Amino acid sequence: MLKSPLFWKMVTLPGCLCVLLIPLTLLSGLIGERANYRNDVTDTLRQSSAGSQKLIGPLIAIPVTETVVSLEKANDNEAPKEVRRKQSYLRFWLPESLMVNGKQQVETRKIGIYDGQIWHSDIEINAEFDPKRLDIKADENISLGEPFLVLALSDSRGIGQLRTTRLNGETISVEPGTGLASDLQGVHMPLSMANLQQSLKLSMAFSLSGTGDFSVVPLGRNSEMTLNGDWPHPGFMGDFLPEQRTVSASGFQAHWQSSWFANNLDSKMRAAGALSVSKSWELPAFSVNIATPADQYQLTDRAVKYAILLIVLTYLAFFVFESLTARQMHPMQYLLVGLSLVMFYLVLLALSEHTGFTIAWGVASMLGALLNGVYLQGVLKSWRAGLSFSLALLVLDAVMWSLLNSEDNALLLGTGVLFIALSAVMVLTRKIDWYALSGSAKKIPQPVSDEELRIWK
Repeated sequence: MLKSPLFWKMVTLPGCLCVLLIPLTLLSGLIGERANYRNDVTDTLRQSSAGSQKLIGPLIAIPVTETVVSLEKANDNEAPKEVRRKQSYLRFWLPESLMVNGKQQVETRKIGIYDGQIWHSDIEINAEFDPKRLDIKADENISLGEPFLVLALSDSRGIGQLRTTRLNGETISVEPGTGLASDLQGVHMPLSMANLQQSLKLSMAFSLSGTGDFSVVPLGRNSEMTLNGDWPHPGFMGDFLPEQRTVSASGFQAHWQSSWFANNLDSKMRAAGALSVSKSWELPAFSVNIATPADQYQLTDRAVKYAILLIVLTYLAFFVFESLTARQMHPMQYLLVGLSLVMFYLVLLALSEHTGFTIAWGVASMLGALLNGVYLQGVLKSWRAGLSFSLALLVLDAVMWSLLNSEDNALLLGTGVLFIALSAVMVLTRKIDWYALSGSAKKIPQPVSDEELRIWK
């Protein structure tokens, strides 16, 4: 068996595959490195403009100073004495209804050969406050301070022009900062005590910019948000999916709706420190993300995972060709063809950064087929054989392209390709005498007749 050419061929081919795993591993590392460079661009844009934005508000904050009376005694021998202590806190008055309308535009910024997205939104907010929902009033133990409206944001650098801010039809002043004893950013609007005795209707219009997510906390007893955008790849994340959404190549439109019955926000806002940075991220929200579709690095990385399948099918075609003809290929020639297939992915990665993945795939496929066609013509001494293998390689590249673009059916398509390949090998080699190919066929002795065994005749 050790002298069989077929045996050594079956040993050296897996050896070639193992050798090719080295450049494939290095290529995977290179893809990750280039993807990290792209992620650095996204971080740079976030640091230079504004990050993800979470809008909390509007709500009315009312400073409360409450006198708490308790009976205390210094020791067991003394009678309890009345002790008065004052404690200060903020009581939040949430809107009865909250309507948010936005129009979002996405701008692509390039840094070198990489790019990232910054979104700009025109936001309109309409909120109504019902004084019947305010469950705190001034008395001998409770004193109320001057209330103020709060609109909190994750990153105030994204606040652009404040166009209108009206309360019951009258323009009110807007001051920087939330006015809260927390690290949240935003704006606030001073009010008067008289505002607590009447229904309030607030309307605001302003521009807001950011990167990544845009989300709104549905503080109203009934909250709705409608957002229109020109980005064709929105990611609807967060705690509530939109009730209605339309996504097309020209953009998206989505509508959210929620209430206190679903989010229990009125109870959550009563907790101490509910409007701190750490707590605000825990609040449920309507959210949309300017998601980046599978880019060239993700697609190339997925393509490299199918590289072994491509190489195995190519080697299988060569092996069947050898078995059906008298031509033989040296293991070094197998290895060089395998390296050309690995080079296909490197060319794909390099071109995709400049031309996009689809064009890069087509160019890399043509270059790989041309290189292997010329090489195999010299090896096999036949233009017809070289052209046939080039066309077969293009077909394999087309199959790989289908696998990459059909995530839901990738397993089905891959299984079908392997089944067809195995069926073709079995059909083409069904009449081959493998013992003859291995050179180990033994001559079977012919049966001896009774006449030959006789001693005498």
